Amino acid sequence: MLRRILAVPAGLIAGIICITIIEKIGHQMYPPPAGAGTGDMVAMKEYVAHAPFMALFFVIIAYAVAAFVSGFTASKVANNGKHTSAVVCGIIFLCITIYMMASLPTPIWFWIFGISVWGLVFAGSKLALKTK
Repeated sequence: MLRRILAVPAGLIAGIICITIIEKIGHQMYPPPAGAGTGDMVAMKEYVAHAPFMALFFVIIAYAVAAFVSGFTASKVANNGKHTSAVVCGIIFLCITIYMMASLPTPIWFWIFGISVWGLVFAGSKLALKTK
């Protein structure tokens, strides 16, 4: 029972770490303006509206890796042979993603990929359930 309870936070933490690392790599290649990282939403909106394709695509890559790792981690920790913990992680991340996309002027392709990549929690979960 404790493993199933801890599986979701473990999956979320693993996903957050992935997102942070990959977005930092993206920010090294496509640095945002100084004000965008300090919580200044106006500066962040301006940056997203004019960001190059690859700057935004790094976020999608981060989401995809995070979805896979989150699903894998949650299912491994839960160790109950089900996708439930992975799905919960995916739903939480999906809600956060939709909120962020609604808050920022993201293009339609970002919405499509931003929502669909969270389905990769199933791939991560499936791999976790196959491996010992």
